[in-house]
Amino acid sequence: MPNANERRILTAPAAVARAPSKVATQPEQRWILTQPREVRRSYAEDVFGRPDEELQQQIWMLRQAKAVRESYIAEVLQAKPG
Repeated sequence: MPNANERRILTAPAAVARAPSKVATQPEQRWILTQPREVRRSYAEDVFGRPDEELQQQIWMLRQAKAVRESYIAEVLQAKPG
């Protein structure tokens, strides 16, 4: 079960959300924490903490604007380790 602090960080102003992105271990975590607040808020409402989170994440991503999807591809899927 997700914790309330994680949800607060997802929906916080950019400066608050970007701080933990620097220490996040997963590229997906870094990516979402650097997205605009509205994108993070949408993710928190539609995906975060749901029992079928993986499926909801895929649906959510497909519904995002092209710029959001393209940034995920560039920053997460095609990113080189290290």
